[in-house]
Amino acid sequence: MISKNNVVKINNVINNKNILLNSKPYVIAEAGVNHEGSIDLAKRLIDEASEGGAQAIKFQTYKADTIASKDSPYYWDLSKEPTRSQHELFKKYDKFWKKEFEQLAKYCETANIEFMSTPFDVESAKFLNDLMPVFKISSSDITNLPFIEFMCDFNKPIILSTGASYLWEIQQTVELIEKKGNELCLMHCVLNYPTPNEHANIAMIKDISNNFPKAVTGYSDHTLPESMDTCLYAWILGAKIIEKHFTHDKSLPGNDHYHAMDKEDLKLFWKKVKHAEVLLGQEKITSLPSEEPARKNARRSLVASCDISAGTKIDYNHLTWKRPAHGISPREIKSVIGKKALFDIKEDDILKWKNID
Repeated sequence: MISKNNVVKINNVINNKNILLNSKPYVIAEAGVNHEGSIDLAKRLIDEASEGGAQAIKFQTYKADTIASKDSPYYWDLSKEPTRSQHELFKKYDKFWKKEFEQLAKYCETANIEFMSTPFDVESAKFLNDLMPVFKISSSDITNLPFIEFMCDFNKPIILSTGASYLWEIQQTVELIEKKGNELCLMHCVLNYPTPNEHANIAMIKDISNNFPKAVTGYSDHTLPESMDTCLYAWILGAKIIEKHFTHDKSLPGNDHYHAMDKEDLKLFWKKVKHAEVLLGQEKITSLPSEEPARKNARRSLVASCDISAGTKIDYNHLTWKRPAHGISPREIKSVIGKKALFDIKEDDILKWKNID
């Protein structure tokens, strides 16, 4: 089954700066290297991401020898991933290259889902350029300005994760991207695998929006999927693009399986989005049609606090205010004081403009 959520294109999201708060999020299922070198498993991930409702699936493209030196220490939870060297870990999963990603990009077309992969070197960036609509830049490369500039020269939108960055570092990189003229999405991200809930700090999404109003705001999530509430709240706070690691089996060993979502988590997320859309409703302040009975009956009118004889000049002591709002509103009290009663007005009568001069 192909999800109807897959109709939105990433370029439409990044190019549209005026997306309403409650428009549906664009979800990237970050498969990374969870294919573990198997084309069949990669295709399964594509199918399940599409079935779950993701609009895009993203892989990672690298060679261990160009991404990390032999002396590159770990920064993940060793109880989940015991490998102590980045180079050693990357070596396990760097078998896919140009031919494999061309095959996967073509398969994504049949699965009605957009293909993406994060390049980690110049060579992969070159061949991926022909396969995907945007360039996704990892938090780990946010200070790699020469590589970012190289990718900007392909004149495609940039999605940049901001994990482990100070504001000035983000500003420096954004300045480069803006000078190159690329459309930009900035993703709040915390570079912990996994990210404890108390470290998620999704309120930073608002600060990204405030500091970089020209960019679309997004969120790259590394918390445990649990109830998918982190992604839901990130969307409500303004993240238009949501990225989260994706797997077919969360019980598998390895760094990117245990904190990833699966297709059932995705379905739960969309169920919560649908409910949140009902609660969010519209942005612009107005009285709703369903509130009309309350406007007429729960609001108050000016009411005579005593009998008022015809010809009497009305003063403040003649008036009080009571429900319903079928007469003159209390906000008009200054316009009523000093007017004369045209007819006898009994105590507790609602004042109408036709009764005063």
